[in-house]
Amino acid sequence: MVIALGIAWILDGLEITVASAVVATLTKEETLGITTFQAGLMATVYLAGEVVGALFFGSLADRLGRKKLFIITLAVYLIGSGLTAFTLGNGVGSLVFLYATRFIAGMGIGGEYAAINSAIDELIPARFRGRVDIMVMGTYWAGALIGTLGTYVFLNQLDPGIAWRVAFLLGPVLGLVIILVRRNLPESPRWQVMHGHEAEAEQTIAYIEHEAETGGRHLPPVPDEKAVEISPTEQIGYFALARVLFKEYPQRAIYGATLMITQSFLYNSIFFTYTIVLTTFYDVDEKKAPLFLIAFAVGNLAGPFLLGHLFDTVGRKKMISGTYILAGALLAVTAFLFQADALTATTQTIAWCAIFFFASAGASSAYLTVSEIFPQEVRAKAIAVFFAIAQCFGALGPLIYGWLIGDGSDRGPLFGGYLLGAGVMIVGGLVAALIGVSAEGKSLEDVATPLSMRRPGTRAEGAARP
Repeated sequence: MVIALGIAWILDGLEITVASAVVATLTKEETLGITTFQAGLMATVYLAGEVVGALFFGSLADRLGRKKLFIITLAVYLIGSGLTAFTLGNGVGSLVFLYATRFIAGMGIGGEYAAINSAIDELIPARFRGRVDIMVMGTYWAGALIGTLGTYVFLNQLDPGIAWRVAFLLGPVLGLVIILVRRNLPESPRWQVMHGHEAEAEQTIAYIEHEAETGGRHLPPVPDEKAVEISPTEQIGYFALARVLFKEYPQRAIYGATLMITQSFLYNSIFFTYTIVLTTFYDVDEKKAPLFLIAFAVGNLAGPFLLGHLFDTVGRKKMISGTYILAGALLAVTAFLFQADALTATTQTIAWCAIFFFASAGASSAYLTVSEIFPQEVRAKAIAVFFAIAQCFGALGPLIYGWLIGDGSDRGPLFGGYLLGAGVMIVGGLVAALIGVSAEGKSLEDVATPLSMRRPGTRAEGAARP
């Protein structure tokens, strides 16, 4: 179940990596022959699609249910990314088609974030919720690895006019397999209860209990003191959401926004400029530069998998603040080494691996945080809103860092940029230490009381709540 749901992050990492890797190829006459600016605009359009998709499908996920969106959002992505491979030229019509397909693919992935994060939180037991969420989100870098290796092989073994098209079909092929698996996933019983589908919720819980018992695990019944009464609720729009977030949960809203914005700024700043830094300051060949991403991606992938369980055992506040501050401190040290010209392409990459070993776990925990600290009724929309805010701020990073890099004649501006990124992450860590929420081991209802919940109330049958 976790693999079937978490595929969204793998696909996003794959898409971003493929699009970045084929930019130079698409400017050649034997491919599309578009300009560097037109090729670079593909990433901007894709990110814009993610923002729109998160907001649009986030609303639908709260209205129609998580399960329906599992299929819809993945299908939207498959259509968008698959059609990208069939762009025919560089005329106005072809460019409109190219950007439209990238926007559609982005919408699908953006919608995945809202629906999938909600479902994972609502279906995973409380004692495992932190590590599962963080590891799933860390699989973005598994997608980046697949994208890097795939595009490297295709671009070096196939004709350029075919290679980039095959690269864009990597994601859809993987997605087609997953969409079949997702058809058998259960709906969130929490969502079913909230929308008056009590009988269906009981059936879902019975199914989950049966699957657990078949695997040799016993789920204890819900204690009477944990029993709650929940009434079906009306759909809450984005204006009502703003009131809930900033009137009833102002501190949590600031906390969630800070974590999301700071990690997005750092990641976009470094990730979208790493090849430029390697080729400009370390004279790395452009064809070999993407291979450095393999080590970078491994470091990012290792962090969530090796540190994820600590977010459930050591605790959210300590781990979130610790990973953010440590990542910022390491970046500051690296900035001074960079300014002193004490690094090579290899040691610079090693430094990035160390930084993002911690930053990746911290960034994943930001998504975990906004998905669990707000009420059930607005969970998907809250994820969508904070994701959209983070993307908007994160989009500034590559622009700022690209300008700071310049022609590479002076390391000073980028040194300042690295210190800025370090400061941003440290601020995020300090905010977590001051106003973070200790959600480890707690049910979602204990972390954020549903807007329609009363305690005590009638007791629903079933296993202990996640």
